[in-house]
Amino acid sequence: QVRLVESGGGLVQAGGSLRLSCAASGRAFSSYAMGWFRQAPGKEREFVATISGSGRNIYYAESVKGRFTISRDNAKNTVSLQMNSLEPGDTALYYCAQGNSIAFSGAARSYDYWGQGTQVTVSS
Repeated sequence: QVRLVESGGGLVQAGGSLRLSCAASGRAFSSYAMGWFRQAPGKEREFVATISGSGRNIYYAESVKGRFTISRDNAKNTVSLQMNSLEPGDTALYYCAQGNSIAFSGAARSYDYWGQGTQVTVSS
């Protein structure tokens, strides 16, 4: 059974940084793309970043490009999201997700498994 556990969320002032991590277990980690999504109160879940199984292909939402960096360590079965220059608009519950193939995707329907989420709050 696949399990995804996020960590690293918290409260930070605007302009600050946080690093989210997601530990995966249950199936061959490097065979699947990983993604980060977020959902703010009253809003739809939105795509943040994705990385292919090999780590060679990465794609970001325009709203975070240049500020966030996704990475993965296939030896440790982890994926991370380094978030810099945080803005109040980044406040949301952040979810780690594992894809249904090795190829990256920005579509939530391409992800089979989801973590419980970690809260990120950015104060102005």
